[in-house]
Amino acid sequence: MTTLIVALEPGDGAAVAADLELEGATVVTVPPAELPQTDLSSADAVLLSPSRDLLTSALIRRCDRAGVRVVPIGAGDSRLAARFGLPEPLPLDTPARRILLALSDPPEPGGSDSGAPSRVIAVWGPAGAPGRSTLAVQLAVELARAGRRTALVDADSVAPSLALQLGLSEDAPGLAAACRRAGLGSLDTAELSRLSTPVESSAGTIEVLTGLNRPGRWPELAADRLRTTLDACRTWVDETVVDVAAEFDEDDDLLELGGPSRHAATAASLLEADAVVAVLSADPLGASRFLRGHAELRHLIGATPVTVVANRVRSGPLGIDARGQIRRTLDRFAGIDDVTFVPFDQRGADAAALHARPIADVAPRSALVAAVRRVAAGLGVRSEVTAGSSTGSSRAARRLRSARALRGA
Repeated sequence: MTTLIVALEPGDGAAVAADLELEGATVVTVPPAELPQTDLSSADAVLLSPSRDLLTSALIRRCDRAGVRVVPIGAGDSRLAARFGLPEPLPLDTPARRILLALSDPPEPGGSDSGAPSRVIAVWGPAGAPGRSTLAVQLAVELARAGRRTALVDADSVAPSLALQLGLSEDAPGLAAACRRAGLGSLDTAELSRLSTPVESSAGTIEVLTGLNRPGRWPELAADRLRTTLDACRTWVDETVVDVAAEFDEDDDLLELGGPSRHAATAASLLEADAVVAVLSADPLGASRFLRGHAELRHLIGATPVTVVANRVRSGPLGIDARGQIRRTLDRFAGIDDVTFVPFDQRGADAAALHARPIADVAPRSALVAAVRRVAAGLGVRSEVTAGSSTGSSRAARRLRSARALRGA
């Protein structure tokens, strides 16, 4: 039986409560002023008016911890509701049956028509900032450009950075709130949509579950909760790109004491992933760190497919044949013969940092963007070439097509 807390003005609250009780719901009516002190532990949802006095960050945090949905109803500030990721306020005369159906049957996610199964893709790289987060953002953009509904998840329990990179508020509920809901058994597609922050990009909307606003909160990303969250993401979107930390080995001392592991979130994400993108920085130190970490990665994930990406490729640290040196090193010491190279683009990276946007939005003709598009294609998706895009529209590309046409004539 559904238990609802109705916190509306006396006249409105009594009418809504009576209608809900006729539909078999258990209703607790409280004055709006008393809602902040009301026990929420036994409720499934709270119905309230979206006013600034009542709908506050503190209330949303309480509801998130208790696994209680917030349903705005009646006249109020719809922009305030949207700010907290809540749906448009329902009219006061909304039938009770419709309210209960909205709570019990969340809307189906709007997936793509490609027929391909949903996936979780983890982006990992060794210590030393090889560009995991930058590549994760770009990969999410290219997956969205291919027509796949895409989410970007910051599961880095050491140095989360996606909120800063994309200019998002670090106070958004994000992944930590989703994991709390998963622990309570109340995480579904509707809650994931509410807890995420939509980011508009040149490829379409990307749903972002921001990371921890303080690294010291890492115990909130418990392994079992994170696995449940990522599993729920499969029914929410087509592609879930997860940015993880470098370390994933267990802390032996903590395990002996029965405590949580600082790196449990990374290990859980890698084990849950359908594919892993492993990133190394294309320099001698970056290659050395990658080779040490790659062996441990393979031991952890077993047969899960791994796409190796050499990032920030340039001639400076490795000489003229930088790609050849990286390729030969990985082949000799790790048996890796398939590597995708992403060139160094300082200007594009600076523009993205200045505007807090993906590089594809501020520098669409960047060679880096084209390289990440190839990574996405290697994962089994093909980007759609839209009118006005730089792909295939350059003068050289037109000349090449003309030459091919003449040869075929």
